[in-house]
Amino acid sequence: MAETDRIFELTEKYFTSQNKNEIETELKKLLSPYDKDSIGIAQMNPKVGDIEYNSRKIVQYINFAQSIGLDLVVFPELILTGFPLENSIENHPIIANECIKWLNEIAKITTKTTALVGFVEPYEDKFHDSVAVLNGGKITDVIRRKSLPNNSEFNDFNCITTFNSSNNVIIVNGIKYGILIGEDFDFEQNADLIINICAVPTKIKNEQIKHSFMSSLAQKYSVPLVYVNQVGSIDGASFDGTSRVFDKDGKLFACAKSFEEQFLIVNPAKNLGKIYPSVILSNNDNKSQFSLDYEPDMERTYKTLVQGIKDYFGKTGFKRAVLGLSGGLDSTVCAVLLTDALGKENVFGVSMPSKITSQTSKDDAQVLAQNLGIGFTIAPIKDMFDTTNNCLQNLFADVEKHWDNRYKQSFTADNIQARSRAMFLWGVSNEFGNCLPIATSDKSEAYMGYATINGDMSGGFAPIADITKTKLFALARWLNNNREQKNAIPQSVIDKRPGAELAIDPKTNKPLIAEDALMPYEFLDEVIWRIENKKENYNVMLKSEFLYEKNHSVTKEQKTMWLDKFYRRMATALYKKSIMPPFVIVDSPSYNSKQPITSCGVNYKGFEQKEIEQKIQQWL
Repeated sequence: MAETDRIFELTEKYFTSQNKNEIETELKKLLSPYDKDSIGIAQMNPKVGDIEYNSRKIVQYINFAQSIGLDLVVFPELILTGFPLENSIENHPIIANECIKWLNEIAKITTKTTALVGFVEPYEDKFHDSVAVLNGGKITDVIRRKSLPNNSEFNDFNCITTFNSSNNVIIVNGIKYGILIGEDFDFEQNADLIINICAVPTKIKNEQIKHSFMSSLAQKYSVPLVYVNQVGSIDGASFDGTSRVFDKDGKLFACAKSFEEQFLIVNPAKNLGKIYPSVILSNNDNKSQFSLDYEPDMERTYKTLVQGIKDYFGKTGFKRAVLGLSGGLDSTVCAVLLTDALGKENVFGVSMPSKITSQTSKDDAQVLAQNLGIGFTIAPIKDMFDTTNNCLQNLFADVEKHWDNRYKQSFTADNIQARSRAMFLWGVSNEFGNCLPIATSDKSEAYMGYATINGDMSGGFAPIADITKTKLFALARWLNNNREQKNAIPQSVIDKRPGAELAIDPKTNKPLIAEDALMPYEFLDEVIWRIENKKENYNVMLKSEFLYEKNHSVTKEQKTMWLDKFYRRMATALYKKSIMPPFVIVDSPSYNSKQPITSCGVNYKGFEQKEIEQKIQQWL
């Protein structure tokens, strides 16, 4: 047992060690009893389209596998290009042609170990999702994907074609390996072990289903199954890795880490494997009804967000982030996530108070910055607001000479404040190198259009745009309890009712509270949950009992008013959704799901059959 533990300890140290030769020598000796059908799982974080960068990592992994005497090293699906490529290969087919050239050169180093490398293969005017078998210095075989998902959120599969062949078995040192790509789960030939090569984003709702299915697949064919997954983030899509191995009875035999690059050595036939603690497997949360108990999904959510931020900045060349610190929940959580992803020295917070900003909000912003150790300054927006407002009033007076229908009450003053703040942040970004301003909108308010274009929606990245407000509160509490630095978020931020502090509520003569302008977040977030998870319509929701209704008295009139407001605002906010900066996809389904902007005329309530009949008669 001590020897196998040493194998995994040395493997983890290898890629950061200065003594690689010593580690290789010791590993080769330790692995000598497992020299038959030992497999290296290369759970890799690629850069999309950067074939040179990806090839360098692939070569390093192959070289390591050969130096310690592994029979086989397996890489994720489409790893040579990274996934998803979206429309890149359709617009730039040179990417697929480059794959072939690089594979031919990589193959030359495979003198002892066989490597399975996923790549995009050119095929007439389309492409194949393929796996190259590299062995003996050349490409000895190519396995092509036979089926494609019909509900993929990515555009890659629009230009990838299937390949109808049952030949998906390779033989390495007398061992028959059955190769499945993605969702190719039909297997017709005999094999000693099945390898499922994938690139699957983290989706908590589907994780247990996928895990159970792969377990049953191993049971069905009564052979071990190796599942290899990509790790890292590509724009908003986050891949958790969590590559794993099942024995012939479908029992979990080995599992790689979640959200980390890793090289994992396994040999199911000789009981060599290790189950690393996995965020996905330990905290799976597949609720069938709406709940405010987000705890089971907090660690996955946190690691998805941090990985998404880190990879977006790292892969686009940015290093630093500047954001407005309002003292509110959204900007507070963003600041903590950015600090953990980029380092405190690379995050700068700017408090930009107006005349109605409360002292509590100012204090909370400053305390947070001090707790995190990030840069901080105060930049009042009064002068910019006054100047902009005066210029606009002169402009409006001229326009009014030609146009009627000027609003008696407008949101102009509110939006000037939000856009003044964005001007400050973009100014910092323009003035200091490698700096990106952050948009701090959350999912609940984005759905309702409760955000300002070129204001709080403005930025180069929006970390929490796929997190609802109630989940954000839970995340704030989780961060205070689980980060190394406890209670970095002031409790007053968590306790206060959210509000943009852009306008005074005439009913209270205090800054307008967001829930008073919208509806209770608990109710709002359940509407979103029911739409995304249960596909419920307006009428079904009106008749259903919400969690909020179990604890609060809500009349049918009030509920109708909230639902009317939600659907009206959601429909008219679709154009805002289309210009939201890139963000981390956390939930499934996510805020990223597409809907035509001009679909704002959809009748979400539906019509009774009699109503339709009457309308048609009227039109006649």
